[in-house]
Amino acid sequence: QFLPSGSVTSASVQTLETYTASTAGVTTLFASATPSFSLSKSQIVYVCYIQGSDEICLMRGDGSDIRQLTSAPGTDWYPSLSPDGSTIVFSSQRSGNFEIFKMDTEGNQLVQLTHGIGNAFAPEISPEGTRIVFAASVNDVQNIWVMGVDGASAHQLTFLQRDAIDPSWSPDGLYISFTSSIRGSGDLMIMSADGSNVRRVTDEINVEGRNDWSPDGRLLTFYAGPRGDKDIYIVEAACASQIGGCQLAQMNKLTDGGNNKGPAFSSDGEWITFASQLAGFNQIFIIQLNGTQIYQLTDAPYANWQPRWGVDSP
Repeated sequence: QFLPSGSVTSASVQTLETYTASTAGVTTLFASATPSFSLSKSQIVYVCYIQGSDEICLMRGDGSDIRQLTSAPGTDWYPSLSPDGSTIVFSSQRSGNFEIFKMDTEGNQLVQLTHGIGNAFAPEISPEGTRIVFAASVNDVQNIWVMGVDGASAHQLTFLQRDAIDPSWSPDGLYISFTSSIRGSGDLMIMSADGSNVRRVTDEINVEGRNDWSPDGRLLTFYAGPRGDKDIYIVEAACASQIGGCQLAQMNKLTDGGNNKGPAFSSDGEWITFASQLAGFNQIFIIQLNGTQIYQLTDAPYANWQPRWGVDSP
């Protein structure tokens, strides 16, 4: 069985439309169940649209301690946290084209890592902290690249004729997942960390954008569906061993309505954060993997999206 009994159902997801928890309630409830993980100490980095500009913001996993970290002209997108929770990498247009930057969690020590490869997006630091995977657009096609954490030795891993986007490291650093429309409709893909052995995880269900691995490497979360009606799904990484990947019936649909995007696992694997338009425009939510608890974390007069969970702050 894919998930234990008590898996998410579309009925349980409907609580999204009717219930928003206080941050104190979220923290108390979860801390009593899982003492080793605390929402109030974990970190979620995300994009916040403030005063007409896409910036990088950081908050706790219970929605508290929201901080705006960037305030430069140009778009800042696709943030993610380093495995030790001390560094944020992101894509920024502040220097003209989109380039990859890194900074600390106070928004200081800013360093530009890429220079003129092409528009670069969706960076993520490897589990051992020495490499960064990202997508770069060359000749109007995005492919997956990797470089050192200092920006050195950048080189291309995929050479597809259709976009390969939004890469994510497996927890052991041996594999990279990404989304590609090489077969027309978007699919979730897995390859070895050197770019070899590319395989499909899903079978043409219109997968888009950001995805993430569970901490044990067993599951992947992604979003898919028709335009304006995306939902969050869970699929076994082992689907990559099937010819053509898994069918829709072999996946777990975690949400039902709201145009939900950009899922990411918590460090204990029990929660997923994502952006949803249930509040009117994009806000950040979290949902337990078994669907029993779901909360809206942000309620700002501006859009918030592209959340990425990290470990407890150092």
